[in-house]
Amino acid sequence: MKSVYLAGPISGLTYDEATDWRIIAKRALGEVGIDAFSPLRHKKAPPPGTIFSPLASNTAVWSTAKAIVTRDKFDATRCDVLLVNLIGAPRVSIGTMFEMAWAFDRGIPIVCAMEGDGSDPHEHVFVQEVIGFRVATLGDAIAVVKGILV
Repeated sequence: MKSVYLAGPISGLTYDEATDWRIIAKRALGEVGIDAFSPLRHKKAPPPGTIFSPLASNTAVWSTAKAIVTRDKFDATRCDVLLVNLIGAPRVSIGTMFEMAWAFDRGIPIVCAMEGDGSDPHEHVFVQEVIGFRVATLGDAIAVVKGILV
């Protein structure tokens, strides 16, 4: 089965902000037989409205700094496509930048949903150059992933 890793900001967002788009993408990709996996799997939601921090999860084995980096690198380097959603990112997501670099180094296509008006804090030549497919919406990004894998 083809697979996609769902990369994007987590820290500084509410749990819902970090997970809602991933649920939509996983459902849409699953409909055509593509497995999508999230860095938030095995994490429990904090109380509604609180800002999510991966290191504060009550699933300790998954929430150490070493575990987060180990699993995220494994996921970003074993997937068939990296789907990155940077829309609405309040600040640079360092973890997402690492995931993009790992995927790029392995020749894994990167599909990125990102504002086109220059307002995204990730606007940088390195980011622009590693993205294989840049689109303005999550829906368009999902369509590109389907086009690559189906």
